[in-house]
Amino acid sequence: MREEQPQQRRQRPSSPEYSDARSKKRKRCPFTAAGIREIDYKDIDTLSKFITERGKILPRRITGVSSYHQRKLTTAIKRARHVALLPFVAEV
Repeated sequence: MREEQPQQRRQRPSSPEYSDARSKKRKRCPFTAAGIREIDYKDIDTLSKFITERGKILPRRITGVSSYHQRKLTTAIKRARHVALLPFVAEV
């Protein structure tokens, strides 16, 4: 029979490469930082910062937007699409 050996945990090297990967600074909501309470669907310059070049809405984990403002931002982008201020899908 095979003998069972206890699992050994590997220790990570205590180099600066590993510590920097974990200690990233948390992103602050750009709308909260600027004091913007409402997001206007007609403000295309602001809305275009939060969509990809293909027209997709960027997620919170990338933009750092709070959940409150992400919901407002999504609604504003969808309204701007319906009024033809923003494209639904961008061409390649």
